[in-house]
Amino acid sequence: MEELEMTLLEAEDRMDKAIQAFERELSTVRTGRASASLLDSIMIEYYGVMTPVKNIASITIPEANQIYIKPFDKSSCKDIERAISASSLGLTPQNDSVGIRLILPQMTEERRRELTKVVGKMEEQAKVNVRNIRRDANDEVKKLDLPEDDEKGALEDIQKLTDKKIAAVEEISARKNKDLMSI
Repeated sequence: MEELEMTLLEAEDRMDKAIQAFERELSTVRTGRASASLLDSIMIEYYGVMTPVKNIASITIPEANQIYIKPFDKSSCKDIERAISASSLGLTPQNDSVGIRLILPQMTEERRRELTKVVGKMEEQAKVNVRNIRRDANDEVKKLDLPEDDEKGALEDIQKLTDKKIAAVEEISARKNKDLMSI
């Protein structure tokens, strides 16, 4: 029975990690509001090492549609500006020699709809990941050679856990879509 509990706990832990990965991936989808997480993928070469911008600058949100990046070392301002220009963000950095200001343009209705489709694909992938974890847990339970009733109960527990985690993924996705569609 201890092995069964370990299997269930491991499945829940893996599902939680899959949901956290989904949330991190969703944070890269730009909504109409400024967010420091938009810069998570921006890396610059800083003293010969590729470094995330958030590690070498303070990032503030002065207005709902602006991000202000103030490097700790002013000499890295140009490098940050170049990295943002070269990124897939589609934003034009404005360098004031002290920091860099990014102004997020209002998204068009068409772009919002495109992004909701992207979120939908991410949601579906997250659900597939959770279901794969369910399958692995079910296989582990079947290997335990439990009495038939215990095995059936364990499989039902795994299914309930899976349903709960998929509902969480759907709720996170719905919140992101609501953010995308609000102006």
